[in-house]
Amino acid sequence: MDTLVERANDVRLLVLDVDGVLTDGRLYFTARGETMKCFHVRDGAGIKQVLNAGLQVAVISGRQSKAVDKRMSELGVTWIRQGVHDKLAALRELLEMLNLTPQAVASVGDDTPDLSLFEASRLAVAVADAHSSVKSRAHFITQAPGGQGAVREVCDLLLETRQIGVNRQVHG
Repeated sequence: MDTLVERANDVRLLVLDVDGVLTDGRLYFTARGETMKCFHVRDGAGIKQVLNAGLQVAVISGRQSKAVDKRMSELGVTWIRQGVHDKLAALRELLEMLNLTPQAVASVGDDTPDLSLFEASRLAVAVADAHSSVKSRAHFITQAPGGQGAVREVCDLLLETRQIGVNRQVHG
């Protein structure tokens, strides 16, 4: 069985769900029916660090939201797929576009629609408050719940394992 460090070190693409991962999963509606989302600044800082380290970041979400477009644009995330009914098909399309294999993917999810991504990922991560069926299939479970720094934990894990890999090569 591969270790968490080995799995994380192979990652070249971080795939994130939105509701329940980048947000706390609650849906806020204005009186006009507009949906509002709340993102954690630490998750954004982690995403920027991962992008700066040369990894790709993608968002695959079942819901459609202009707030997601805006926030991901601010962070420099260009691979955004929203309103997706078949997350696995979206991932396969992304892998083909990026010329990557599932061995290069870490996916972060919180509920059953994310399980198909877990099956096709080298590293499957559940947020702390994920559904039990998702936690049972995860290689790693964050300490923080979705929308409260969980994505930052994953980003830190990916960056730390890269440092471990570099140290092994140098001292090896």
